[in-house]
Formats: sequence, structure tokens, C-alpha cells
Amino acid sequence: MRTEQELDGGAIDAVPDDMLDATDRVILGMIQSSFPIDSRPYAIIGKEAGISEQEALDRVRRLKQRRIIRRLGANFQSAKLGFRSTLCAAKVPEDALDAFVAEVNSHTGITHNYLRDHEYNIWFTCIGSSWEAVCGLLESITAKTGISVLNLPAERMYKIKVDFQMD
Repeated sequence: MRTEQELDGGAIDAVPDDMLDATDRVILGMIQSSFPIDSRPYAIIGKEAGISEQEALDRVRRLKQRRIIRRLGANFQSAKLGFRSTLCAAKVPEDALDAFVAEVNSHTGITHNYLRDHEYNIWFTCIGSSWEAVCGLLESITAKTGISVLNLPAERMYKIKVDFQMD
């Protein structure tokens, strides 16, 4: 049986202390907490880390290739932009996991998903331009996979910030 894991991508995976040098740690700290909004962000990151712009970019690429960095991207308050989102869960048989996850991940409205050791073993978030679009996407996933999706819209929003200490 698979263990709990993220199936598509988040920010930074847990990494043993001996896998990163001090420069990597400076870079990861900046990326997760203060990514420069600039036309040349890696020049700024490099300067802060004491390396060149090119080396900063090369290190980020290597960290991505090693899957230490899984995703680089902005987070937006989707409701303030007029979007709707929901948390979803599904009971997916072991032999249907790969096909179900492939279907879920094929949609741009899916922001991330997780495999859990639970009766509802796949959890994901879905975002769309309207509530109807979100519900339509979930209905489409169910129609294509034959697996019902539990739709769990938030009743109240809580925002938390998590930064992993790099030093």
C-alpha cells in the first residue's frame, strides 16, 4: 500500500540536512519567503547568496531536478479574483489510483492532490471561474472515472503561512 504523499507538487520537500549546502539553504529560504518580484530575480537571489545570477539559476534547476523544489509559483486569494474553489475527496480502489490521478491532474483547475491512508484516499483542491464550473469539472471527473467525488467547499477561510527554517 502506498503511504501518504503529495501526488502533484507543492513547494519544498523535506530534505536531510546533509543534502544541502549553505548556499542552497539561502536560495530555498528566499524562494519560499521573499522571492524577488523583479525582471531578473535570480540576480537578486544570487547576490543574496553570494553567487552569480547564472549559478543561482543553475542551482534552482538542480534543486527542481532533485525534486527538492517541486513547484515555483505564486499563490493568489482566488476568491478576491472572482474564482471559486473547493476541497475534494474520493474513495479510489488501489487498481484505479493511477488512472484516477492522471484524470484529476489533467485539469488545470486542480491545484494539488494527495494520497492518504484513509477510506477517502485521494484528496485534492479544485478551482474554477464559477461554482458551476467547479461542479461541472467534478462531474466530468466522475463521469470519466466512474468514481464519485466528495465536494467539500469551505464555510470559513483560514490562511496560514508555513516557512521551513533553512538555517
